[in-house]
Amino acid sequence: MSDLPPDDTRLVAAARQGDRDAFGILVERHQDRIFNSLLRVLGSRDDALDVVQDAMVQAFVKLDSFRGDAKFSTWLYRIAMNLALSYRRRHRPSVSVEELKQRAGEEPVSELPSPDKNLMDQERAATVQQALAALEVQHCQILVLREMENCSYADIAQILELPVGTVRSRLFRARMQLKEKLIELLPNEVDQV
Repeated sequence: MSDLPPDDTRLVAAARQGDRDAFGILVERHQDRIFNSLLRVLGSRDDALDVVQDAMVQAFVKLDSFRGDAKFSTWLYRIAMNLALSYRRRHRPSVSVEELKQRAGEEPVSELPSPDKNLMDQERAATVQQALAALEVQHCQILVLREMENCSYADIAQILELPVGTVRSRLFRARMQLKEKLIELLPNEVDQV
């Protein structure tokens, strides 16, 4: 008998047979990464937690509709991103710079740099988050998946249910839109953007 943890395929099969512990393992395995993505897409810890919870409930309810032609994590991301898209449409973000600076605590902070550098890094992280929040949701999602989650173009295409060519063109437009927003927010650092 193997000491390796069961893969997602086995856990999904067990969960479909009523094994709630198997689904619990799937949730534990994927919720943190999805939360981090949603935090960047939604810009709010509380909103990201709500959407992650909704995504996990929806995944449990719809588990029988998972066909297995994509990875379970991809299917779960699709559910989470669709919920985030709906959430952002209903709750258009109106976030102040000060609030974003407070939220910057969600970003990892290096232990080595000076306090001044940490403060500058936090301000930049808040500015990037503000710029992301100002993007169209489709651009925000695609940037988070590619640049922060390092998803492949194929995985992004599956998650967002788009052709790979559309992913590439939207990613290009999203990067340009983000650059424009950052130039507006950081006019003195144009060369660094």
